Amino acid sequence: MNSSEWQKSSFSEAASNCVEVRAREGVVELRESDDGEVVIRATPTTFAKLLQAAKAGEFDHLTTTP
Repeated sequence: MNSSEWQKSSFSEAASNCVEVRAREGVVELRESDDGEVVIRATPTTFAKLLQAAKAGEFDHLTTTP
C-alpha cells in the first residue's frame, strides 16, 4: 500500500471541498482539499476501523444540520 497521489471520493464529483486520502510511508493520510496544510495521519488498521464505523453509520449524526 503506497500511493503518493492524493485520491478523492467519486462521490465528490468536481467539488473542490472534499476529503482526500493517500497512503505514504506506511501510514494513511487524510486532508481537506481546500485546506491542504492540515493532514491527519493514521495507521492502516486505524483507518480501516474509521471506514468501518463510517459505513455502519456511526457518524451520520454529524452530517445533519439542525
